[in-house]
Amino acid sequence: MAPAPVIFSTHPLHPAVTAELKKLGDLRTASVPSPEAILAESAGAQIIIVRAPISPEIIERERLLRAAVRHGAGLDMIPVETATKAGVLVANVPGANAVTVAEHVIWTSLALLRKYTLVNADLRAQGWAAGRRHSDTGRELSRRTLGIVGMGNVGRALAGMATNGFGMTVLTHTRSGKNLLDHVSSVSLRELLSASDVIALCCPLTPQTKGLIDAEAIARMKDGAVLINVSRGPVVEERPLIDALKTGRLGGAALDVFDTQPLPDDHPYFALDNLILTPHMAGITEESMLRMGEGVVCEVRRILAGELPENLINPDAVPLYRSRFAEA
Repeated sequence: MAPAPVIFSTHPLHPAVTAELKKLGDLRTASVPSPEAILAESAGAQIIIVRAPISPEIIERERLLRAAVRHGAGLDMIPVETATKAGVLVANVPGANAVTVAEHVIWTSLALLRKYTLVNADLRAQGWAAGRRHSDTGRELSRRTLGIVGMGNVGRALAGMATNGFGMTVLTHTRSGKNLLDHVSSVSLRELLSASDVIALCCPLTPQTKGLIDAEAIARMKDGAVLINVSRGPVVEERPLIDALKTGRLGGAALDVFDTQPLPDDHPYFALDNLILTPHMAGITEESMLRMGEGVVCEVRRILAGELPENLINPDAVPLYRSRFAEA
């Protein structure tokens, strides 16, 4: 009997998902999601489930590797070009956590506009009156203008919540011009920045979006606007954002992603009281973990059955992949 295929995951998964994957193969999980542990412990993998970056070295080393399956949508954790050249399939699970991320944007927007960080800190440190004094300058989310950079699954989910739940005017700047909803206006980035009370970054990290929110972009924003980043850290240049938050030029920001992750303990972000920090968890809830995991299980099952994944990212890899595994 042939040995069970090795399925390696960079992180622990939802218990129900773990149980299903164990039925499909020899499931192994990194002891810690560090680059060193992932590199060493992925040896022998035929499928890698990706929730942390994997290096090109792993793909080039593993001769039996069939696929890297992203537990989520973003592909910056996978060296797709290297995988394609090696005949390794890349798949993802788009949309499974879109509602989760959109809720995070709404939650943090409300918290910033109502000055929750200041209210909470001052109430605890100085008492009732100190916390309550911030309420007079708090602002409502309803009827304001939301600018969404990137109109993928997250952007569409967010636009629906903003319009239907809060009566907001929704603008978007999107590279493709596709996936637009009837109640969303597509505008230039310059117009979006100058017109929006809340700006949500929901775009992928690409050479075009790296450093998109720089000093010039921040200067175009409304005084008191709030910025939410649920895309990737390098989309925002850190220094001009820090300066704008220190001076009060912006009303606040919420960052779920960073240039360096984990965020270093001495990072200047920690000194800012109008900044909400979360550890790359905008898309993670019990429900979304189950949905993403179920999508992963479906793709793993297809691949092990000799089929192509439904959400195949690199079709150019297929000829070499089939040659490697002698599949029709």
